[in-house]
Amino acid sequence: MNRSKKYTILIGIIVCLLVGYFIADNMLFNGIKPKTINQDGFQATYFVKDVASPKTTIVLIGGGQWGDYWARQFAAKNMVSMSLPYIGKQGLPKLPEEIELEYFENAIKWLRKQPEVAPNKIVIMGASRNAELALLIASTFPTMVSGVVAYAPSSVSWSNTVLPYNSNDLKPSWKYKGIAIPYIPMDKISGKDSDSIQLLAYWQNGLAKTDYVKQAAIKVEKINGPILLFSGNDDKVWPSSQMADMIEQRLKENKFQHHFRNIKYENAGHLISSNPEETSSFRVGTMTIYGKNYQYEFGGTNEGDIKARQDAKRRLMEFVEKL
Repeated sequence: MNRSKKYTILIGIIVCLLVGYFIADNMLFNGIKPKTINQDGFQATYFVKDVASPKTTIVLIGGGQWGDYWARQFAAKNMVSMSLPYIGKQGLPKLPEEIELEYFENAIKWLRKQPEVAPNKIVIMGASRNAELALLIASTFPTMVSGVVAYAPSSVSWSNTVLPYNSNDLKPSWKYKGIAIPYIPMDKISGKDSDSIQLLAYWQNGLAKTDYVKQAAIKVEKINGPILLFSGNDDKVWPSSQMADMIEQRLKENKFQHHFRNIKYENAGHLISSNPEETSSFRVGTMTIYGKNYQYEFGGTNEGDIKARQDAKRRLMEFVEKL
């Protein structure tokens, strides 16, 4: 084979690879290519399909695979979305304790300056402890946030010690302007002789501290926009349905003026914010306490979780599309 023929074949292979790459790239991203943001004091992955006009924007608190999944879903619906981690990456805190709310304030301020973002249509979304944080962010910055979606929410702020991998010293989980956000102080959860652990009693003991609950309650009535809550009645990680009811009661007592929905699902557990297209669900998780692994249940059933996730996604999209 002569040299020119070799070059022709090589060039042909390169062209085929490039064409294949661009076809696969287009199919994979569907025209939505995320942009990495690392400026103004925050890190995020930013998703936008086009910049033709200002749009509803959803901030996914916690980021990661969960945040990226939902960010793509919103971007595919011609909305803007931001997957926003706040721990675990280089340049960010290692542990979710004493997290400064200014971090999220910076991200929202940046968003409000983007031409494709409607500044009066920014929604904060989170699940579990990130739902706690989402509600707190929206109540702290009511002039910048226009709504909240909270999966498996908390009605109160908790101390750092609720997570077994956090430091042993009692600290606030969240701070703003150097001041601790009031929280329910908790002892570290401890395991028994068995290899499994029941979590609900731990949280119920915290909610029984009525004086602390009163001061640690998230001031959801300050949120300047609609609120959508999802929870599973069989959540065995923490009492999310009970805490959703506590949020509802507080809103009623304070004559909340915006739209509010408290949606609870039978036979559903803690993981209802997961990918609705998944046909199976994790039933058991693992928690390490002082070097020993314990299993705990997420609650719900496969069928119950799948139905809840799919219905919640439909209601979620209706919620954000109406803003």
